[in-house]
Amino acid sequence: MRRLFVFLVLSVACIGCDQGTKHLASQSLRGQPTMSFFADTFRLQYAENPGAFLGLGGTLPESWRFALFAAGSSLLVLGTIVYLFWRRDLSRYQFVALSLLAAGGFGNLIDRFVGDGRVVDFMNVGIGPWLRTGIFNVADVAIMGGMFWLFFEGWRVGKRAPPPETTST
Repeated sequence: MRRLFVFLVLSVACIGCDQGTKHLASQSLRGQPTMSFFADTFRLQYAENPGAFLGLGGTLPESWRFALFAAGSSLLVLGTIVYLFWRRDLSRYQFVALSLLAAGGFGNLIDRFVGDGRVVDFMNVGIGPWLRTGIFNVADVAIMGGMFWLFFEGWRVGKRAPPPETTST
């Protein structure tokens, strides 16, 4: 019951923030020039992404994009949620990380189904014009945060695991 509560709180918070900020971005940034903050370290710039990460696959035919990004992502999100509640041996860190992945994926899926297959992106960070991220949104932050948390947790647990036993012959 506690896992369900944690999952629901994380999901509602993540999806709510994601959809709320996307709505604000659509209302106030669409058609406007890029806004720059903190010596151009952070930018607000409206974009609609028909593809995946960094626009990957955005030029595929619409039917392929739907199959890959809407239907395929739906299966991944559903599979992640099933895995979350099926695996009872997940640590709380793994559970939170996977919950973030599912919530972020669901936030972007809402856009895919409501926004003609496009996801609203509006944030960009970097140093000058040379080192910049792609344009992203709050759901992407949740997805990347969940991925980094999973990798970190795997590394942390792996460091303290005892070395494998060797047999002498």
